[in-house]
This record gives sequence, structure tokens and C-alpha cells, in this order.
Amino acid sequence: MDRLTGAPPRIRLALGSGAAALALTGTLLGAAPAVTAAGPVPAEVSPHAAQTIDNIGASGAWWPNDLARFSPDVQARAAALLFSADGLDLSSYRYNIGGGGTGVTTPERAPEDFLAADGSYDWNRDKGGRTFLRYAAQYGVEDLIGFVNSAPAEWTTNGKSCGGHLKAERERDFAGYVADVTAHFRAQGVKLDYISPFNEPTNSFDSCGQEGMLVDVAQRDDIVRAVGAALESRTATRATGIIADESSSTDGFNREVPQWLAQPGTARYVDKLAHHTYNNPGDGSLAQIGEVSRTFGKQPWATEICCFGKGGTGWNKEYDPTIDNALLMSRIIYKDFATAHDSAFHWWTALSNKTGVDPATGAAEKNDLGWNDGLIYYDENYATTGNQKLYMTKRYYALGQYSKFVKPGAVAHNVTGAPAGVEVTAYDHNGRWVVVVNNHNTTATELALHFNSKAGALKPQRAVRTSATENWAPAAAPVVHGSTVSSTLPARSITTYVLGQSGDDGAEALAGALQGQHSGKCLAADGSSAWIASCEAGSWSYDRSGALRAGDGRCLAPVGGALGLAACSGAPEERWLLNANGQVVHEASGRCLDVNGWDTAQGTRVGLWTCTGGSNQTWTRV
Repeated sequence: MDRLTGAPPRIRLALGSGAAALALTGTLLGAAPAVTAAGPVPAEVSPHAAQTIDNIGASGAWWPNDLARFSPDVQARAAALLFSADGLDLSSYRYNIGGGGTGVTTPERAPEDFLAADGSYDWNRDKGGRTFLRYAAQYGVEDLIGFVNSAPAEWTTNGKSCGGHLKAERERDFAGYVADVTAHFRAQGVKLDYISPFNEPTNSFDSCGQEGMLVDVAQRDDIVRAVGAALESRTATRATGIIADESSSTDGFNREVPQWLAQPGTARYVDKLAHHTYNNPGDGSLAQIGEVSRTFGKQPWATEICCFGKGGTGWNKEYDPTIDNALLMSRIIYKDFATAHDSAFHWWTALSNKTGVDPATGAAEKNDLGWNDGLIYYDENYATTGNQKLYMTKRYYALGQYSKFVKPGAVAHNVTGAPAGVEVTAYDHNGRWVVVVNNHNTTATELALHFNSKAGALKPQRAVRTSATENWAPAAAPVVHGSTVSSTLPARSITTYVLGQSGDDGAEALAGALQGQHSGKCLAADGSSAWIASCEAGSWSYDRSGALRAGDGRCLAPVGGALGLAACSGAPEERWLLNANGQVVHEASGRCLDVNGWDTAQGTRVGLWTCTGGSNQTWTRV
């Protein structure tokens, strides 16, 4: 996605309460609000909750194998930077259960396994991995995840930790091994909350620059059931969940998960559905993540991304420690939470040595030789230079704008109608709001934001900013005047606002006609169907329950195989999500409100269709 630039409109940051409906001229979703003589129309925090956040974290592959050779003081500092309240305060950490590294040509990417030649276990192996897993547990990281790139080499078809398949006759051995590793750490006081039994299963990694194992679609359900049964056999109840299938692309996830997860006896073992976003997905592919997940009653997690740059979120070789790449990372987080409705975001590797140049002289500058795969960097040649310094990037601070404040249990609310170049996410948790705002614009931007859910008295508690010149710097708190709070976002910045809340004056309802971007016509419905018509046809209100109510009080919902109006009952089929990009998503099915055949004619039917990101699925309030 191209970086957004240009001078934005100037508007206020407004936080309102009360039960009155908004004026029909406001923006429900999609385009930026217009500025009028009476003042700008604010962006809206949806009254209906979208999803609950489980965790935000990063991976422990493969840098612990290097840092095992660093001084204990440096190891302790690295752990504090990741896990402490003064650091990122991560709520998840991914521990790499190694496959032994047989055949892997990059030394730090060859983690030891625990399986000895005689079939016994050597728990003294993987010193670096164990060190930082223990640190994560000691700091109280909420979710510890054990993930596998490759099974031990003796169980793969090519006898290597890269490029082979897991032998079918060894699936139960592998499952038992994973369960034994999990049980061992639990006995040591380190509980692995989740296991991911295979990572990027369609990547062969046959170049052997790292560990990797092919797992064909037909084998994934077999492995999941075997691992689930083995985990259950170690405890009275299965204390460790399973996440899968860690597809490298959202397209692969959307296509392949339904094939293996639908196999008998499989879904009960899967706790979360995991995807990566290396395909630089568009809004349609991201929204389909939600559709696939809802089909099986699971929540999706975004569990790996890195290595984008040069002004976009697509795969690129570059080392960029500046705010430019940090804003791209924050855009990816925003998209995962606001469009895919993921409940977790995991950065790939927390530390990296791929600066591309000598970090002692070039760590602060961009170059085309390194990679944007780390949050923190260290010297690849530490063994000869003796350099054990840690080098920070703006990505580190960008992730912290979320991870330090958006904690497990926070409830995400979609924000619609933000001005061009600005991305806003809002989270309700324990009587306070956390709002994270990305300003991609090259000029300062004023943001108006109206809260429509649980809008009791609001009081600014904290404001923190990362920009080209700031790292988690205290920022000016918004100034409250009644129901209006004013604030200005500096250019090219990420700001987190924490707002305390007392009381609950009830929820306001968004109101207005819903206009289709492609047709220019508005949504209308009766008891048996929905269609597009002139925008005088009537208005809709959107409330705390997630219902879209017509003027007669009935709710938009599937009726007899089509969309129509029915008496509101509070059923899940009546709930909708308003995405910031203009998608109106049917919560129960994950499908989008869609104008049939991209037609623009009066009376064209409107129904539910897989989200594509098309303008025939984009709606604004008028």
C-alpha cells in the first residue's frame, strides 16, 4: 500500500456522550468527514464491539542462539526491553521448539532439539531459547507459545530440518515429543499456553537457510489431531491450546483452512486460527480471514510479518530503522485489527543481526543490504568484534504504542470516518479507552473523534507519542470542554491516548442513509428483500447491539435466504460490523453487504457476498 501524504483537513477531536442520535449529515463509515461552517463532523467510535484482543507479541527465533553467547547483563537488558513494563510489556512470546538444525546453513537458525540419539531427552540443550522463555515467564507474559518450524530431522522424509515432510508413520512420535516438551516446561514452572505444530506449511525451505517443514493440506488435520490427543494425555484436561495453520499468506489461509479443519474430529483441537500476511493482502483478502474463522467459530490471529519497506507494506529487502518503516508496521497492525478483526498481532523476530552494514557506524541509517526483520538489532560479527551493543529501531517503539497499552481483554471498537492519511483504533478496557492514532500525513492533523459506546465522563490520563524525533515521549493531553476534546497530531507520528471513564450515560446510535460508493444509491429494504434506491428512501440507525435498524424499528437480517427486515430479537444474525474502509460485515457469516453484479440500477438487489474490497461493497452515511 502506498504511503499516504498531503495536507489533511483540520478538524477537532471530539468525545461525546448521551442518548441522542447523530445528525444525518455525519459520516457513518468510509470517506473522511467534511468540514462545514458549523464545524467538522467527527470520526465515530462504533457503539458495537468488534472483537476482544488476546495478546500482542513477537518471536524468539533465532536470535536467542546468538545471545546465549552474550554477557548475562546484555541478556537481562534484552529481556527487559521485551517483557518489562518499562519495555514493550509484550503479552505473548513465541518460543521456537527446534528441530535440531540438521542441514541448516545459517548457524543461529539451527536451534537444538531435545531428542537424544537413544530416544531419551537432553533438557540441557537449547540454552538460549530456554533462557529467554524463562525470562518471559518470570516477567509474567500472558501467553507463551511454542511453535515448530521442523520436526526432529530423523522423522522427516529427507533426514534434514529443512525441505522435507514429516513422515506419516512418525506423526504420533512427533506429537508425543511436542507434548513431552510442553510437559517438561510446565514442570519447570513455565506453562506453554499454546502450541503451533507447523509453521508456513507450504514453504519448502529447501535452500536450508533456516528450518522448515512441508505439511500438505491432507496431513495438517492428522498432525493437529495427533498433537491434540497427545497434549490431552499428559494432563487431566488439555491445558495447552493449539493454533494453526500459520499460512504464509492470507490467500493460502482462506483457501486451505476450510479443507483440513472440516475433517472429522479436528476442529475441537484448534483454539485459534493463525495466519501470516507476507502476501501484502488487500482489504478483501483480510476481511475473508474473518469469514473463514467465523465459519468454524474460531478467532483469527495474525502471527507473523516482517521484511517490508521502500515506502510500502509489500516484501522488500531493506534496513530502515526510521519512522518511515515504523509507520508502515503500524499500518499493518491497524489493518489486522480493523479489517481482519484479528485478536492478536505477533511481529516476527524480536531481535535481528541483519543490519546489512557495520551497526557501530551505520545502525541509524537506511540501506538496501539489510532486512526489516527485527525490532532490535545486534552485530552479526559480535564473535570477532566483541560488540554486544543493542541497537533500537522505530519499529520497536511503534509496536510499544500498542503492546504497552492494549492489553489482553481489551475490546476493539471500529472507528469510521477518519480523515485521509489518519488511521485510528480504539479499545475499551477496565473502565478506560485506549486510542492509537497513526498520522501518515506530512503536516500536522487535527482529529475529531466521537465516542458512541459507554460514553460516561471522560478524562485524559496519558498521551504517548513516537515520531521522527520522539520515542514514547509524553505528549500533550487532549483538552476537554464538555463533550469535546481538542488535540493535534504531529506529522508522521503514532500517538496513544489513554482516557479514563466514569459512569455510563448509555450508548448513542449512528444514524443516516447508507450510500453505496459504486452506485451512488442508498440501501432500502422491506420484509423480504433489500435493494438500492434513491437516498430519500430512508435512514438507518446502528446501535450498541450491532443492529442496523430501519425507520420502522425492524432489523436488517437474512430472511428466507435473502436480506430483509425482521422484528429485532437480539439474535447473532442481526449483528453487523462497520469497517473503517466502508465494508459493512455481517458478523455471523463474515460476509459483506454487496450490491449484486456491480449494478447501479434502481432496485438492484443487495445481499451478502464474500468480501472483495470492491466499491460495490463500500458504503458511507449521507
